[in-house]
Amino acid sequence: MGHWLQRNIVEPGKLPLLLALAAFVLTFVITRVITRLIRAGRGPFGNVKAGGVHIHHVVPGVVLVVVGGFGAIASREGVGSGVFAVLFGVGAGLVLDEFALILHLDDVYWTEEGRQSVEVVVITAALVGLVLAGFAPFGVNNVSAEELQNRGGVIVTVGVNFLFSLLALSKGKTRVALFGAIIPLVALVGAIRLARPGSPWARRFYRRRPRARAKAGLRAYRHDRRWTVPRRRVQDWIGGRPDPRFTGPPGRR
Repeated sequence: MGHWLQRNIVEPGKLPLLLALAAFVLTFVITRVITRLIRAGRGPFGNVKAGGVHIHHVVPGVVLVVVGGFGAIASREGVGSGVFAVLFGVGAGLVLDEFALILHLDDVYWTEEGRQSVEVVVITAALVGLVLAGFAPFGVNNVSAEELQNRGGVIVTVGVNFLFSLLALSKGKTRVALFGAIIPLVALVGAIRLARPGSPWARRFYRRRPRARAKAGLRAYRHDRRWTVPRRRVQDWIGGRPDPRFTGPPGRR
């Protein structure tokens, strides 16, 4: 294990990224445990308030992201880079745990919309994990020294894979586009398959093709029916079940 860590993480300079990812995941897990305990009325934890204002944990998260980000840029290497990477990871975990709150500009932590925070955290951790494992954005992986010298080939590779990801995004397949930026085959599959109903691609190219619209709608229905329930169960297990009756900030956690 030590040899693998030295060869694949330390020598390539990926240790700060590993520390940031570990801090990010650990912070999210601890934060969710604490908020679920507060929600259940257990433990010594409670909401943080200052002058009657409820302080969401996204606030210290933003501070830590700023400190960790600028600190990492300034230090670049050595012990300092590792310390600032941890600070950045902790801050990112706190911020993305309340991603839905930022998106909706409302306290939706325990509502249906709050699931978006869990999904963003999972996707972020997965993407960073892929980069940590050696996958480069837009498919420039396992490139030899000779191939690197051929800048034209690298540029074409990046451009084509970027185009595939962009096509997948235009077809309403956000997750596929994100992971396709790291794994080109995923983007290729998303680019060639039918678009989801309501996506920019469907509105532009399926408008006068009723059969294509019907087929796309049927495929989206079958996909959602198959995966929505399992995905929500996983989200509930990670972040807690949303409360549709929740109406406001007081005592939300």
